Amino acid sequence: MAKREQVSTREPENIEIGPPKLTRFERARVVGARALQVSMGAPVLLDIKDPTLSPIDIALMELEEGVLPISIRRALPDGTSQNIPLKWLLIPDYERKTTKVTKEDS
Repeated sequence: MAKREQVSTREPENIEIGPPKLTRFERARVVGARALQVSMGAPVLLDIKDPTLSPIDIALMELEEGVLPISIRRALPDGTSQNIPLKWLLIPDYERKTTKVTKEDS
């Protein structure tokens, strides 16, 4: 059996891999995964007054409100990766520079 190489995961205080915002592919993946969870009976993280909303609409609302406790893992071809809290990718770049996001927030 072949040995697996040690993969390093970075936990820095800023985004080092990829763009500083959520890509359309990451957004689709997060919304799809959360919609599946909601459709399977997971608790909704917002107070929803309209009971006729679809799981996709609920997942989009949760994403826009920033209440999802999810991290995005971005990887490089050399095997290194970075876990980025979803909150960091939803904050506009100019706000990220003025307000320091600490590890307690994530």
